[in-house]
Amino acid sequence: MKERNPSGESPEKKAAGIAAADLVKDGMVVGLGTGSTTAYTIAELGRRVAKGLDIIAVVTSYQSEMLAIDAGITLTSLAEYPELDIAIDGADQIDAALNVIKGGGAAHTREKVVSRSAERFVIVADESKSSEQLNHYVPLEVLPYAKELVLKQVRMIGGDPVLRLASRKDGPVISDNGNFIIDASFGVIENPVVMSALLSQVAGIVEHGIFTNVDEAYIGKKDGSVEILRS
Repeated sequence: MKERNPSGESPEKKAAGIAAADLVKDGMVVGLGTGSTTAYTIAELGRRVAKGLDIIAVVTSYQSEMLAIDAGITLTSLAEYPELDIAIDGADQIDAALNVIKGGGAAHTREKVVSRSAERFVIVADESKSSEQLNHYVPLEVLPYAKELVLKQVRMIGGDPVLRLASRKDGPVISDNGNFIIDASFGVIENPVVMSALLSQVAGIVEHGIFTNVDEAYIGKKDGSVEILRS
């Protein structure tokens, strides 16, 4: 088994990621999310697979696919296994009611599909991602030809939308699905369920980064402990 170390060693992320791996048992079909904290879960599952853990996994991005392959985890698809036992993923921000904003890695469309396909959806994060209320910008995956229309509609519902530009290439970030990413700031989101519904009605948005279906959250602390929150 080849092992790819998650970038930027973080005791908080590592603690949360490894703790969540304990939820995965023999025979499970597992959804594997994207991001630095989930990378610790994938690496830990890979170590357990090497010792005999029998699982298969559905990934949410090319990043998680590469990590899972390196870790020796057998991959499958939602076409073959449309119902998952558990999905484990990271978060950009999580509020006191376990509403989450995701999409910093531009994978939130596939992440939402995988999370909704799972019987149990678990978030792993470090304590810096916790907030009483959501106030992080909301990533939007957008059809390229609808960009201007989406910008207009998001402004009409009170958002400040910005096209996400790539850092090591000219032009916009392109998702794994071939779409643009727009980051929309709304200030404090008083009601994530209502905002989720509003964004779902915007023509041209493929998917937005508000998740309201989290069952549990594993929050890693600086001392290496993990707080478990349940909805």
